[in-house]
Amino acid sequence: MKQMKSVTLQNITKTYDKGKVLAVDDVSLTIDKGELFGLIGPDGAGKTSIFRILTTVLLADKGTATVDGFDTVKDYQAIRNRIGYMPGKFSLYQDLTVKENLSFFATLFGTSIEKNYDLIKDIYEQIKPFNNRRAGKLSGGMKQKLALCCALIHKPEVLFLDEPTTGVDVVSRREFWEMLKKLKQQGITILVSTPYMDEAVLCERIALIQNGRIMSVDTPQHIIAAYPVKLFAMRANNIYKLLSDLRKNEQVESSYPFGEYLHVTLKNGNEKDTGELRSWAEKQGHTHIEVKDIEPTIEDSFIRLMNEKKEMALPHS
Repeated sequence: MKQMKSVTLQNITKTYDKGKVLAVDDVSLTIDKGELFGLIGPDGAGKTSIFRILTTVLLADKGTATVDGFDTVKDYQAIRNRIGYMPGKFSLYQDLTVKENLSFFATLFGTSIEKNYDLIKDIYEQIKPFNNRRAGKLSGGMKQKLALCCALIHKPEVLFLDEPTTGVDVVSRREFWEMLKKLKQQGITILVSTPYMDEAVLCERIALIQNGRIMSVDTPQHIIAAYPVKLFAMRANNIYKLLSDLRKNEQVESSYPFGEYLHVTLKNGNEKDTGELRSWAEKQGHTHIEVKDIEPTIEDSFIRLMNEKKEMALPHS
């Protein structure tokens, strides 16, 4: 049985400043109905522009897009009635209380808190004690939960969450993703954007985006499995000198800081082992050397794909 598509983008391009700034560069993408899909990339990658086009807030320069089968230009009103949208910046009414914000958004969509209570109850129960507190006085995590409740109050078919966990503490981030898993079980298509690479593995499929272009679309596991060479983690007594020496070594393909270690790949890397790297580092005068084989992460895959795109874009002599 063919999977129904909830969201499609076909050759979407968006520029700003009279065409001088290219924000979205010929993006094509499809998202299945009921899927939890992640748009993963740093600030300025084009994530918010794509979200605004799909939620009918922004017009694309070129290309077409549909949400739940409706065209984002011709059928914008039908789309707005069927989606929930949580923008990156907290955009609820700061002077209204929690209860007043929820009631207002429910009224806008011709519904009530009671009618769709089953959908929001797990989230709402956490903020209910603050019903009479003004939204502007809530903590970051509570603002996040209120915004999600307001986006869900009319039981949308598709939920758009633009960087919902940015600036939120680690515990609230974890709780938020647990909430998304429960929402997905109710058949809602969820499209979430994030700059946090560790959140990518919580999605069913992801698109890695940089400079407005999609670099890869697949499951997180398949993207990691496609990493083509051995990856080493390395550190020594002077990690800054080690990084400098690695970048001067002609046998080193890439090296970059990653937490307490440097992540390193070598030319013909699959034929190398940790012993060769250790011997080289000793000859450079390094001490307290640690080298180990490691499994790549989504962030390692992102960096590699980004560097490959840069190399492809360079003029060849």
